Amino acid sequence: MGRIVSIVPSLTETVAETAPGLLVGATDWCTHPAGLDVERVRGTKNPDIERIVALKPDVVLGNTEENRAVDVETLRAAGVAVWMTEIRTVDEALVSLRRMLTEACGLDAPGWLDDAARAWDFPSPARRVRAAVPIWRRPWMVVGRDTFTGDVLSRLGVGNVYADHPERYPKIPLDEIVASAPDLVVLPDEPYRFTADDGPECFPGTPCALVDGRLLTWYGPSLVAAPRALAAQLDVL
Repeated sequence: MGRIVSIVPSLTETVAETAPGLLVGATDWCTHPAGLDVERVRGTKNPDIERIVALKPDVVLGNTEENRAVDVETLRAAGVAVWMTEIRTVDEALVSLRRMLTEACGLDAPGWLDDAARAWDFPSPARRVRAAVPIWRRPWMVVGRDTFTGDVLSRLGVGNVYADHPERYPKIPLDEIVASAPDLVVLPDEPYRFTADDGPECFPGTPCALVDGRLLTWYGPSLVAAPRALAAQLDVL
């Protein structure tokens, strides 16, 4: 495999940390690793198809949640091979990334994948708290059912108040989030950048944990540090 375009930030980091010379294109949102010097192909939801095709990649790496089916179909119709991932749990991430790197990218499985598997190999904590996990405001949106983020939190002893919601990322009015009476509100810094001055004031009397969104939502080399770092950021009760 000689030329790879990634249209998912976490997959970009995955390849860049494993075999950086293979990447020739990535989205504008691909911020890791720092200083990545490749052709930029716009965003995950609006990739520049013509630019990607012009890069003549051997494969484009995508994800069913991050990328639109119409863009994937357009790339394939243009003769570009696209490898799609679907990742909704930590276990799926470990398996899917190994397959992607070895089968789609023609690489040996990197050592950091084994490190990540070991990092997440621990029993679920005895203490469990109920949390709401907003990911956007204006309008308010939260993490719902069947998500990678929900699985990450569950493994760390944090149950999602909206885990049984029929939607994966439902719009929930603020007063309903407050009325759900969570023990904790988890506020990541992406996709919406919640900060100490933007978010916690909406949940008076409820502990809020500001967490690194990359550690909570990205699947890749960040999996190695995520459990320990997130556990520290979540330990607010």
